[in-house]
Amino acid sequence: MAAITFPRAVSVRASSAVWTRLSFAALMAVTFVLYVWGLDRNGWANAYYAAAVQAGTKSWKAFFFGSLDVSNFITVDKSPAFLWVMEISARLFGFNQWSVLVPQALEGVATVAIVYVAVRRWFGPAAGIIAGAVVTLTPVAALMFRYNNPDALLVLLLTGAAYATLRATESGSTRWLVLAAALIGTGFLAKMLQAFVIVPVVVVVYLVAGRGVCSNESSSSSSPAWL
Repeated sequence: MAAITFPRAVSVRASSAVWTRLSFAALMAVTFVLYVWGLDRNGWANAYYAAAVQAGTKSWKAFFFGSLDVSNFITVDKSPAFLWVMEISARLFGFNQWSVLVPQALEGVATVAIVYVAVRRWFGPAAGIIAGAVVTLTPVAALMFRYNNPDALLVLLLTGAAYATLRATESGSTRWLVLAAALIGTGFLAKMLQAFVIVPVVVVVYLVAGRGVCSNESSSSSSPAWL
């Protein structure tokens, strides 16, 4: 009589996939709650930038140029991209404390998600959860993503650029490298030259790791199939 076999490997993979989804969902939920809970206690946070957001909701010229006032007499001390997200939110939901600060918190949630995805690709879901939790629970990150300074959007864009660079090194794809450059360039519109701090790291990582990927692909293509 033939022995009965059970698809144990399939069930283990399924349970692992379920655990991965649940843990990621829990990480996102905890991050969202921590960054949004009691957000109105911060008031207008940085009143200087809050005034620029209000001006951007009343004048498209003030929106595009980051003007501090509706008459466009003077602009803020940073490039205007970080204001655009808050101004779009304020145009949709009205100018109030929540419409100004919640987009910052959502940028923090998105940053944690990108960190999780990047680390998971190289080290597995458990390491991704740990890395995301570290970002979530870092005090300076919690402060940054609950405030309306330019840093929230800058960190999100640079984190996305780091992930795109990793993908470029894996495949040698120019498209991912172009995406990394575009994200860094957009970061310049958020906080000017501070976005370029990551450029040397991106260049070195791609030249070292990316060249290794390309050489491995070329050697494998030139070798017999049985190698």
